[in-house]
Amino acid sequence: MRKAYFIASALIAGTAQALAASPTMSVQQAWSRATPPGAQTAVVYMTIVDTGAPDQLISITTPVAGMAMMHRTVTHDRTSQMLPVKTLAVSPRQPAVFSPGGYHVMLMSLHQALVQGQTFPITLTFQHAGAVQAQVSVQAIGAGGPQADPMAGMDMSMPMKSPQ
Repeated sequence: MRKAYFIASALIAGTAQALAASPTMSVQQAWSRATPPGAQTAVVYMTIVDTGAPDQLISITTPVAGMAMMHRTVTHDRTSQMLPVKTLAVSPRQPAVFSPGGYHVMLMSLHQALVQGQTFPITLTFQHAGAVQAQVSVQAIGAGGPQADPMAGMDMSMPMKSPQ
């Protein structure tokens, strides 16, 4: 009985590690805008590319903010609203694009100002692929995209390995 427990535990740990190290998800062009001192919120945009099976983005974290939440901007009768998104389906047939006026990540309770030219880590957790970490490039306060970043377009994501 005890031997079966250890075998099952090893299989579960190995499966979790394999999923967390999955190379099927990548985050491209992750960027944010610089914030003035004392700002409590910021936004992150990016493109998620899935080269494996369909999956779900289930959470986002970053050490620069107390909370990170997915939102979607919806405009109806010339009025825009930000609606929270609990999970987001990610498909190998179409990249998931987070951009101004669409899906985005709200960073709330910032621990520090975001400074142009700096980067910070963000971790996206997928239901099957596990955790993928990417570096977010901080652009100018009024930036409209990552074009000013010489690293734009490069895949800066890294699968995270589970602790052993």
